[in-house]
Amino acid sequence: QVQLVESGGGLVQAGGSLRLSCVASGRTFSRYIMGWFRQAPGKEREFVSTISLSGDNTYYADSVKGRFTISRDNVKNTVYLQMNSLKPEDTAVYYCAARIRYGLGSGVDEYDYWGQGTQVTVSS
Repeated sequence: QVQLVESGGGLVQAGGSLRLSCVASGRTFSRYIMGWFRQAPGKEREFVSTISLSGDNTYYADSVKGRFTISRDNVKNTVYLQMNSLKPEDTAVYYCAARIRYGLGSGVDEYDYWGQGTQVTVSS
């Protein structure tokens, strides 16, 4: 079992930046594939990015590629999402997720644990 707590959301103008953090409880953080998802009002939750156990491999949704960067610190039990050049369409609740199974995943049903989410609002 792992508990995930996100932080770092807020209100930012278009073109601005935010860095989200997700701290995981427990001693086995390095055994989890980590991912970020987001959900805008009236829309389904969608994949944003994922990172391998060591952090060497990452994968991004096309909509954020080149603007967002995922990283992790296995000593601090934390995964980050650096978001640059933010757009109004990035407005959503952002969720951190952990996956026990081997391999990067981009589906909501491929992740086993979820945080409570943090709101990101980008004004035009």
